[in-house]
Amino acid sequence: MAAHGKKYRNALAKIEEGRKYTLDEGLAKLKEMVAVTARKFDETVELTMWLGVDPRKADQLVRGTIVLPHGLGKSKRVLVITQGDKVREAEEAGADFVGGEDMVARIKEGWLDYDAVIATPDMMRLVGQLGKVLGPRGLMPNPKTGTVTTDVRAAVAETKAGKVEYRVDKTGVIHVGIGKVSFDETRLRENAQTLLDAVVRAKPATAKGKYVKKVNLAATMSPGVLLDETAYAK
Repeated sequence: MAAHGKKYRNALAKIEEGRKYTLDEGLAKLKEMVAVTARKFDETVELTMWLGVDPRKADQLVRGTIVLPHGLGKSKRVLVITQGDKVREAEEAGADFVGGEDMVARIKEGWLDYDAVIATPDMMRLVGQLGKVLGPRGLMPNPKTGTVTTDVRAAVAETKAGKVEYRVDKTGVIHVGIGKVSFDETRLRENAQTLLDAVVRAKPATAKGKYVKKVNLAATMSPGVLLDETAYAK
């Protein structure tokens, strides 16, 4: 494994070894570190949570969607697969791409120039054929995440406003972007708190032992800051 560069090591020195920070303290430390690393792009701030669940069990698959109060710092390119009157509804709502069979055909040919896909139920017979393309990229429409819906207008608006999905992976970890390092601490804190609260509320009734085992806050290319997980281990 390659050694970390000088900027990374200088940033790491800002963290007190073995200490776990409150959310406010962690965000302050993150700001200190990104000032040291001074990357030439607006890094994403990411929150990672290790949960005491067994994702192999269907009743412990922690998953949901939230609308971050301050978005993600970029506007998502939204594709709506629909037909009839819903085409106009999607266009009026601000969808970037709207269509039916033509969009399905483009995706089958390898088109991936979008960040979110919404479909109406009547189109799922065709969208279901796209699982191998959209599934691995986390783009497959799903009723549980509100991306298979007849309320196209609301779905597009929420996605544009900063709707994100959180889902525990096979190792019991949730990893979600909560904004950009250019965000002030207030916006990052409110986005982070929204995600933390949602995951805590989603605790499965069958989960045993400690639910939130570890929480880490980091920018794309900065060291991670461990947060005090006891604040969320309800």
